[in-house]
Amino acid sequence: MDKTEQIIEFDKIKEAWGALALTQRAREQIAAMRPMLSESELRTKMRETTQARILIEKCGNPPLAAFTGIEAYFAAAQKGSCLAAAQLEEIGTALVAIRRMKSWLEDGKRYELSLPYYGENLNALPGLEEEIRMQIRGGSVDDNATPLLRELRGKIVRAEEKMRERAEAVMRANKECMSDTYSTMRNGHICVPVKKEYKFKISGSMIDKSATGNTLFIEPASVTKYYEELCELRIDAENEERRILYTLSAMAADGSEAFRESLRLMEKLDFIFSKGKLSIDYGCVEPAINTDRRIVLKGARHPLMDRKTCVPLQFSLGDGVKGIVITGPNTGGKTVAIKTVAISCMMAQCGLHVAADEADICMNSNYLCDIGDGQNLSENLSTFSAHITNVLDILQNVNRDSLVILDELGSGTDPTEGMGIAVAILEELSGSGALYLVTTHYPEIKQYAQCREGIVNARMTFDRESLRPLYQLVIGEAGESCAFHIARRLGMPDSMLRTAAEAAYGTPAYAPGAGQEAGRAPETAFASGRTPRIEKIKEAKGGSERARSFRRGDSVMVYPDRKIGIVCETANEKGVLRIQMPNKKIWVNHKRIKLHVAAAELYPEDYDFSIIFDTVENRKLRHQMERRYVEGEIHQS
Repeated sequence: MDKTEQIIEFDKIKEAWGALALTQRAREQIAAMRPMLSESELRTKMRETTQARILIEKCGNPPLAAFTGIEAYFAAAQKGSCLAAAQLEEIGTALVAIRRMKSWLEDGKRYELSLPYYGENLNALPGLEEEIRMQIRGGSVDDNATPLLRELRGKIVRAEEKMRERAEAVMRANKECMSDTYSTMRNGHICVPVKKEYKFKISGSMIDKSATGNTLFIEPASVTKYYEELCELRIDAENEERRILYTLSAMAADGSEAFRESLRLMEKLDFIFSKGKLSIDYGCVEPAINTDRRIVLKGARHPLMDRKTCVPLQFSLGDGVKGIVITGPNTGGKTVAIKTVAISCMMAQCGLHVAADEADICMNSNYLCDIGDGQNLSENLSTFSAHITNVLDILQNVNRDSLVILDELGSGTDPTEGMGIAVAILEELSGSGALYLVTTHYPEIKQYAQCREGIVNARMTFDRESLRPLYQLVIGEAGESCAFHIARRLGMPDSMLRTAAEAAYGTPAYAPGAGQEAGRAPETAFASGRTPRIEKIKEAKGGSERARSFRRGDSVMVYPDRKIGIVCETANEKGVLRIQMPNKKIWVNHKRIKLHVAAAELYPEDYDFSIIFDTVENRKLRHQMERRYVEGEIHQS
């Protein structure tokens, strides 16, 4: 798929367009549609679209059909295959659709259009359609297809009735032998359900038995002779059905070429009328086509936007003006405006109507677009790099018949350098002779457009009071970004706006607004109490220092029991120490202990406290592990 189609969302138009077509070939043609470069071809296709819409509005939707698989049935018939009754019935349905379409187009001739005359080339194969209608019904050969088949099937019904009557007579005469009161059909035979112990009392052939073996299904001897007659009748009926199917298949083979021509024409009509349906759905009009490099749109809108909320676009380009530089605030509709122009031109050049009140559109050799930031993380491309890559590709492919759309020209880098690059790009585009639309925020670009022949400024309107973009394009006037006005209305303090204005224009040109004190100059313009704060653990003054003052080996007194213990683990972040008491270790808050004798007074400087705090087994195992690997595990006490 063309990348430009995705950028301007023409791919979504194609999806909606394809959904209006019924045949697979028409959908494929829609998916492959590209702007036409032949003026005569384009004018023919546009005329078809217009007439299709008129016919739909006058006569209703055309009676088209999908025709799925029908061509394969005709191909099989040509090879000598016998088509099934269901396949022939589908062929009959397709032929009915062709006949109805032919009649529908015949009715449309009264509007003096050329499109209805396509119907003269439609061949509904009336002979084949009539034979199928008379001989095939409900996916099978009809009883009344031929007199012989009607007679044979009548005899089959009577033979089956006689068989059932004989079976019921046997059951009435031998009630005590039966396990049920009804006869049943088993393997094509009418049988009576006989109890196992009476199997020799009923004369006949055993056909089947129940799962338990207690019931035997026997075809009585009086029924067997009718079964043989029934089999002969069924064979004769099948032969007659096969003869009918072969005859109809041969007729289909004879009409296969005529059907293919009609099918191709029906697919073409499906494509044409899908354009008319799309025009109605989007509320479009037929555009005038020119080769004078002129684009005029009145009341235009992007077809994918809601008609109730979309602000119509008034646009004109050409007649000496090759380029338009559009400026205005963010979210002001600049991108939508240039997309609307591009998609209107592309739709028109594909033979479609455009969503506008009036349109005059020139043919373009190609459509070159750069819209969006274009970041590609997998290729490590920044916004600016992506823009430049796209623009360089555009400049390599541009010619005097191109339409170029560039969004946010020069953005994504240093403003001064970006502005210079933007001017250089505009110079190249001007020299190419192409038509181009550019959006930008650079004031220097506005000045450049004012001085450069063949380029005009345009702006998107904006309501400063309500902070709402008006989405109206005014050609011939330069716009402004309105960043300061938007920022102030959204709550940015005047002190910050004065700083911003001085940085941007070299002077504090922004006056304080109502409700602000002009002389106030706080360190920061925002109140500090609105944001959440981190809450730290509050400790008593000197508490943490006291807890950390205890050392391993200190002899301490534990309150309230006033028992003596030894510190085996120093205080953690919560001020809790581990104390070695007689036969156990306990955790105690530092507030509950008091130094009795410091470790420095009790033990040498390099004393091994494991003698006190470890078990004999652990100390022995650790000593061994220091010398070599020993299996085992040191246990914490």
